[in-house]
Amino acid sequence: MDFDIQYLSFYVIQVEGKGENADKRYKLFQTLNQEEYENSPLKDFLDGEFTKIVKRKAEKHPKSEEVPTKIGYFIVEDGHDLSSNPNYNQFSRVRFAETKEAFQNESEKFAVSYVDTSAVRGGVFLVARAGLRKYFDEPFVFILKCDFEPKVASISDESTLIRHVEMAITTKNMKSIQYPYMPEEGMIEERELKINQSSHARYFEDFLKFVEYGESMPEIVKSQVLNIVQEHMDEAYAPESEERQQMEQAMELWAGSEKRELQEKFSTEQIVEAAAQIIDHTPEIPLKMKLDHVSVQALLSDYGENLHLAKVNNKYVLLIEADSVVFEKGFSPVELVKPDDIQIILNKISNKQ
Repeated sequence: MDFDIQYLSFYVIQVEGKGENADKRYKLFQTLNQEEYENSPLKDFLDGEFTKIVKRKAEKHPKSEEVPTKIGYFIVEDGHDLSSNPNYNQFSRVRFAETKEAFQNESEKFAVSYVDTSAVRGGVFLVARAGLRKYFDEPFVFILKCDFEPKVASISDESTLIRHVEMAITTKNMKSIQYPYMPEEGMIEERELKINQSSHARYFEDFLKFVEYGESMPEIVKSQVLNIVQEHMDEAYAPESEERQQMEQAMELWAGSEKRELQEKFSTEQIVEAAAQIIDHTPEIPLKMKLDHVSVQALLSDYGENLHLAKVNNKYVLLIEADSVVFEKGFSPVELVKPDDIQIILNKISNKQ
């Protein structure tokens, strides 16, 4: 994919101090048209970066909250179209600016918004408009941010050895926003953009106040589980009963804990039925648990099929059915064992004091 850079505005962000008293400023260095960009050092610096951004994979419902690349959606109220969203309108004005001056004026509004974010850092802030004529007549907008790199030096000579480089930047951890999102070559989504920020400071999400992001898979599954619990309570308890209140309190504490112990509230049949609803939506959803110091990773679809949880002599027992047992890395004598009959193991557990 070869992008033609039609316009690019180059801003330098400087931050002095910390917290609410920080002095945050931006300065426009230049706005380049296509010919000026082709003859500028920026072309070599950014060579291949736009294609890399577009090809970077993203999921609408990522596997965790901490993924670096997300798909954002312009927030639109029912009965309204995209033009009701201020962020969409800003991208559109940059995208369809007819002159270099108009592009500069509109791109500067992004710089103003960025400087207002809570965790802004010094660096270079770029707003670019790029065409991809192979597929589209209408251009893309890219917003790029390179933080200043501390302690960067270049080799000088034999006497001084190194020379410190002030305000150094690199594309290595460059943050980016691409609009519109292109899920496949030749296909774009007008309502979606793609954002990439590898750092823990999520200020690119603060920066776009009218964009929301798809729920992660853990959030979706948690909501489904809580809905199933709610349905069970509606069927099993009277609305104002003491049993229901106790159950609601117990479930609220359970749902709010990072490390959750087994609740023992529902039968295996009820859990398998509930899990089937989640598996229909997401077949590959993982199941992770820890029994004392032993960690187990499986799929939710394994539970009740070839993974079983039981109690023997008031101890938890996890049974896993498998056609093979494979060991990796370090050797152990367990690799040579001839497995006991299951009844012998159960008797041994039952006879433990």
